Amino acid sequence: MKNISIADILKLPVQERIRLVELIWDSVAAVPEAVEISPELKAELEARLAEFEENPEAGFSWEQVKSHLNDDSWRSV
Repeated sequence: MKNISIADILKLPVQERIRLVELIWDSVAAVPEAVEISPELKAELEARLAEFEENPEAGFSWEQVKSHLNDDSWRSV
């Protein structure tokens, strides 16, 4: 593997840096089993999934969340 310094990366145009990040992310996502999850995080995710499966209507749809974010009603005064 060719060694690339952070300085060299920062010299790249923004679009090339974004593409580099996408390539790195895709390489990580290709082997999800290689990403270690702490026992605490795993327990939290399992609890949230169980809660969702118990009552799937309790949350908000993605459309509702987007609408809420777009109308700025989430901002506190």
